[in-house]
Amino acid sequence: MEHLWAPWRMEYIQKEKDGESEPCIFCSRIKQTEDEKNLILFRSNHAFIIMNRFPYNNGHLMVVPIRHVGDILELYPEEKTELFELLQRSVKALTTVMQPDGFNIGMNLGRIAGAGVLDHLHFHVVPRWNGDTNFMPVISDTKVISESLNQSYKKLSDILNQ
Repeated sequence: MEHLWAPWRMEYIQKEKDGESEPCIFCSRIKQTEDEKNLILFRSNHAFIIMNRFPYNNGHLMVVPIRHVGDILELYPEEKTELFELLQRSVKALTTVMQPDGFNIGMNLGRIAGAGVLDHLHFHVVPRWNGDTNFMPVISDTKVISESLNQSYKKLSDILNQ
């Protein structure tokens, strides 16, 4: 078994709340109209695709229900359908634009599972390439992302909105 180590994420995972409730990042962004600024690539009736501002790899996307829901058992049938449709759409767009060798697709439910946003579930779609890990995260606590979010946004937005 091989392990994917991401030690640079620990600070994000362990950050303590200062007691003030923060607005939901997904709810606040979907209410705005500046999709490019908010890295929203595609909207449907019940879900949307957004780029991860702190990606594990180039093209790291998230597929999110529009409704603020944190329990997978509480998803409505139409939300489940659209989430899966947008997962497929994400994989197709990433395959076309970035030609990865594979994908990690999943969700973290609950803080102990690594969820950074506890009350608004979302799927991660992370493209993977053979040899996409290197010594940088271990030696210098640095993750190399070889393309800017803006460049990736433009490429993926064009494909997703055809």
